Amino acid sequence: MAVTPQTNTDLGAIAEALRSRDDFIICGHVSPDGDCLGSQLGLAAALKGLGKRVTCLLAKDEPIDERLGFLPGAAELVPAASFDGIARTFVAVDVPTRERIGEAAAALLEGCDLTVTVDHHAVDSTMTDLVYVDPDAASTTMLVWELAGLLGAERAGDVAQCCYTGLVTDTGRFQYQNTDAAAMRAASEMVEAGADPASVSRAIFQNRTLPSVRLEGIAVERMTFGAGGAYALSWLSCDDFEATGAVKADAEPIIDALRSVAGVRVACMLREQGDVVRGSLRAKDDTDVAAVARSFGGGGHVAAAGFTLSCTLDEARRLVDEALAATFASDEEGACRA
Repeated sequence: MAVTPQTNTDLGAIAEALRSRDDFIICGHVSPDGDCLGSQLGLAAALKGLGKRVTCLLAKDEPIDERLGFLPGAAELVPAASFDGIARTFVAVDVPTRERIGEAAAALLEGCDLTVTVDHHAVDSTMTDLVYVDPDAASTTMLVWELAGLLGAERAGDVAQCCYTGLVTDTGRFQYQNTDAAAMRAASEMVEAGADPASVSRAIFQNRTLPSVRLEGIAVERMTFGAGGAYALSWLSCDDFEATGAVKADAEPIIDALRSVAGVRVACMLREQGDVVRGSLRAKDDTDVAAVARSFGGGGHVAAAGFTLSCTLDEARRLVDEALAATFASDEEGACRA
């Protein structure tokens, strides 16, 4: 485990601080994925098992991905803007910055007398009193799993199911580069504690909507390649979503289809959303897609990153294509010098 320079404590100290408190709000990032919701709900289950009062917040008042609705506690999520309960301790999981928790959650953060971050996204800033960020962890739920143990909480049942969900989604069913021995050990512990891999797989990976499959057909048909096939790029417009009856979550699995093409090292999926374009990047080698995302004001992990562009879809395609072409040109120049 290699914590970031911004980390100012360890999980043991965080566990000690949390044990002494009773009222918690737990928040993740906007548009929460499996690791985000798994971290929130897994930690909430652990704390509730110790008799704590806990509310899990949605950073933005929007529906979660329906495929994650099976998670224990998902039906009790409260939009941050609607929360009117007691807030003494704010725990941010799977999110490192105020921008990613939204304005309503940031206001609640300010009102708490203890704030904590547990995450695996490396950034150059902090937003809480206690910070533990380990970018080597395959998922934030791996850290929550460890934290739950240090709390002395019962990890069987809901805690295990939530933490396993975050781990299996952030490793792409244990296919991504972040799948290491530590991730496999943690997965084994979670299953031994009651996580059900088959039910998680059915809910998330074998439960796509028909609009999602139709969107994938559009994206695959549009797919373009660059750097001799080293990267693949595709895009979806607002009209595509309207024509297929799809929602935002239906586009999430599509980038894996692009990434799966033989010879492709990096896949990029662009999605028009109102007056901005959201971009997702995935690598299946050591290409640093986070560097590409940062060039557009985004961020993420070496193998998985994202960004937002305030421009037209056509302009976004041009900008991203140029950035990816430059990335692979730099790789070739470096290889030649070596």
